Amino acid sequence: MANEYVAISDFVSDALDVARTSTSDLLLAAPLVARMPRIAPADGGTTHKYNKYTTSPVVGFRAENNGRENDHSQDTVVSVSLKIADFSFAVDMAIADAWRDGGAEAYIAREGARHLNAMLAKLEKQVFYGTGTGGDAAGFSGFMNSTFLDALADDMVVDAGGTTAATASSVYAVRLGTDDLAMVTKDTIDIGATTVQRLEGATGYYPAYWTPASVWCGLQMGGKYSVGRIANLTADSGKGLTDDLISELLNEFPVESKPTMLVMNRRSLRQLQQSRTATNSTGAPAPFPQEAFGYPIIVTDQLLSTEVLET
Repeated sequence: MANEYVAISDFVSDALDVARTSTSDLLLAAPLVARMPRIAPADGGTTHKYNKYTTSPVVGFRAENNGRENDHSQDTVVSVSLKIADFSFAVDMAIADAWRDGGAEAYIAREGARHLNAMLAKLEKQVFYGTGTGGDAAGFSGFMNSTFLDALADDMVVDAGGTTAATASSVYAVRLGTDDLAMVTKDTIDIGATTVQRLEGATGYYPAYWTPASVWCGLQMGGKYSVGRIANLTADSGKGLTDDLISELLNEFPVESKPTMLVMNRRSLRQLQQSRTATNSTGAPAPFPQEAFGYPIIVTDQLLSTEVLET
């Protein structure tokens, strides 16, 4: 039976009471984040530190009546700084009170659901792009901040060979788990009580319903074999996603640390489908792939098709 962890979907399920809206629907904009396990920061505050096993002890054989030198394993302490993800919002009191479908309470709930949805999508994009291009410089570090994933020479990066500038995308193989890829969050999503405040508009002041909402969060990327990347996937002929490229990426993971899923955008999924159609002996279009080599495929709109080519 596969391991099950407390996930982000559990984390947000009771965060907002939204009439006639299923919280699970809100996670469709962030399918990877929805599946990621959630762990608390190690210090209970806004910094998460964990040990990463980096060096194995040297072992070997010895001759009779002769010894061998002692050695030991080594760990590296990794520090993750949590950042404030804020989705607070205000609505004009008059507009909310006049809302035809349930009044102010329903209007505020609708806005809360939409702000939460937008924040989850923002978190997912931050996972991929971190503080660089495509992400938010004020947010937490993501995949593209990792020295294992930010260059073609890295062991965990496979080059698809695309050459058209600013049209690239990436596909990731990820290993979810509390010792690998996980979302780090302090406490729960804090959605405070709605209060009436006097806000300044362009020509004066008006009363508004203000709802504070935020969460401290960061990303634990685990170790070298927690995430792998196919880079430079473009629309250039022969430079899209194929099963051969996925096979090459999977080969970078050791036997004991295989990924749990593949993550890609819609363009990469279409490229993979078309590559399978091209090799189909019946000539019939291949179905949209649900998996590759037994690994489930997760499709997200938060992976861009306008990435800078990796070098």
